[in-house]
Amino acid sequence: MTEFTIASFNVKNLIGPEKEYYRFEQYTAEEYAWKADWLADQILSLDSDIVAFQEIFEEDSLRDVITETNARGAAANAAVIPDETKRYARKAIFKRLAFLPYEPLHLAFAPNSQDGPPGSRRPGLALLSRFPFEGEAEVLQDLPDPLSIPFSDLGGQDGGAYIIRQTSRPILKVRVRIGGHVITILNCHLKSKLGEYPRPEGGGPAPEADLTDYQPAGRALGALRSALRRMAEAWILRGAALKCLAAGEPLIVLGDFKEGEHAVSSAIIAGERPFKDYAWMRRHDARDASDRYSREEDAKIREDIDAVRLHSAEKLFVRKSLRDMVYTTAFGGVFESIDQIFLSRHFHPSFPDRIGEKEYFSNFNDHLTDGSHPEAPYNKLVSDHGQIMAHLRLREG
Repeated sequence: MTEFTIASFNVKNLIGPEKEYYRFEQYTAEEYAWKADWLADQILSLDSDIVAFQEIFEEDSLRDVITETNARGAAANAAVIPDETKRYARKAIFKRLAFLPYEPLHLAFAPNSQDGPPGSRRPGLALLSRFPFEGEAEVLQDLPDPLSIPFSDLGGQDGGAYIIRQTSRPILKVRVRIGGHVITILNCHLKSKLGEYPRPEGGGPAPEADLTDYQPAGRALGALRSALRRMAEAWILRGAALKCLAAGEPLIVLGDFKEGEHAVSSAIIAGERPFKDYAWMRRHDARDASDRYSREEDAKIREDIDAVRLHSAEKLFVRKSLRDMVYTTAFGGVFESIDQIFLSRHFHPSFPDRIGEKEYFSNFNDHLTDGSHPEAPYNKLVSDHGQIMAHLRLREG
């Protein structure tokens, strides 16, 4: 058996000091040092074999943080690993006492193709692994062909189409060799719930951004635009997942989904949940009222749906535990999980041909504060997301 952990970590705007990423937003040298220090400690605490990062503006900054993490891990090992010189040598009973450094450094970085000049930067993604990569990492963001989503009016008339040519952030695909298995990982960061407001042709801020002239209808339309983009990005991610599943690849999809497991966008990524029985259901091409699916068709339908479903690692954990609340964000009194780890059925306990199972699920959220109060310097520098980590055990390949 091979055990490993995989985590998702939205770091909140990692970029070097004195570099304006969003308009008027940058870190002083002291702020950057504080943030890098906190990140190194958090990665050390996670101690995850694989970490999927979001909101990475610069690869070099992340490499610096990982280097510091390794140094702190080495110092911790020197201090706590029992040996014959330490009186507590007989306490070497722990399964995993030492920190294993990320060396050699298996790191894939996906810059944002829409990244702009200072003040208009766009974040990318990264994936760090203690296991070697299989082949080259792939990045999906600019679509070879625009995605056109047609609509029709209720009367059957043409309702126009929503067209998307690129995702707001890249999707990073990495294949990792773990023991005797190669596992495909898709790291994502979907469009946020912040309203999307078109700017005037002459330049300047969008009218809806002027809160002194509050426009509730326009701001609601901005939320609609964001939701449409997020749904479309979820469908693009789902398409990438389906290609992996069609090739028989064990798959983990994780990242900042911006919504919970039961949101429509998350349901698009995960796939349909099959009914218990389709034999009672009238056929799609029924010729009379009693024309229903056969038992053989029922079994095939459920298998076809199950084969491409993804399962929430969080929910698999909650069903087996007494824990009743997992959250990765807090704002305005609302605590919810918007960071997700989805697993293909290769890791589901009820699948006979599974290659492994999820053993545990960890949530690191002690640093989160409710964002409804005035933001303190501490809140600006730490992540505004909790980190989640799945503990998996693989069968021998």
